[in-house]
This record gives sequence, structure tokens and C-alpha cells, in this order.
Amino acid sequence: MGTIRSNRIGEQMKKELSDIIGRKIKDPRVGFVTVTAVDVTGDLQQATVYVSVFGDADQKEQTLRSLAKATGFIRTEIGKRIRMRKTPDIFFKFDESLNYGSKIESLLSDIKREDEEDEENEEHPKP
Repeated sequence: MGTIRSNRIGEQMKKELSDIIGRKIKDPRVGFVTVTAVDVTGDLQQATVYVSVFGDADQKEQTLRSLAKATGFIRTEIGKRIRMRKTPDIFFKFDESLNYGSKIESLLSDIKREDEEDEENEEHPKP
């Protein structure tokens, strides 16, 4: 029962956090951020927010630090928008799944290219 509610609250928080980060946070150090997922614990006390940041590693670290400093403001805004007894503590983490997915995609394309080259060499052997 608790997981259904925590999933529902996580999805609602994802929508609201995207809006808050995109429109309400005026910190120039916060780059182009996409909220990819929100995991809320079963007791609704903690929420881990997974974000994807466009930019290099330095910009990503700077954005994560800025979001961590704005956690109080973000919690206040979430509390205003979602009716709950207690607003969960928010923790920000990088979502590495996008990088992992692109790495897998490049490996698969390399394998496909090598297979095509092998087939081509078998069809037209060099004398």
C-alpha cells in the first residue's frame, strides 16, 4: 500500500520539481537541469531526486552544489504545492543512466560495424 502512494507522490514531485527548478530558482550556477526520477521512501520522509545536467563535469558539480544549497527553498515550494503532513527531505543525485545508455548504444553500433566489415571481407576476399 505504501509503495503505491510513494510512487504517486514521487511522480507528482517530479512534475513540481521540474517547474520549480526551471522557473523559480534564479541562481545562474544552476544549468540546464532535467529531473529524470524521484524515489520517495515508503514512510515519505526522504526523496532522492535524480537529475541530468547538460554540460561538462564542472558545470554538473556546480549545479548539484547549487541545488543542494537551494534545498530549503525547494522543500518550501513543494510543501505549498503538494498537500502532505510533512514534506520529505530532498537529496539530489546525478542520473548516470543516460550516460550508461549512450555508452551501451555506442558499443552496440561498434559491434554492428565490425560485423558488417567482417561480412564484407568474407564476400570479397583479398587475393
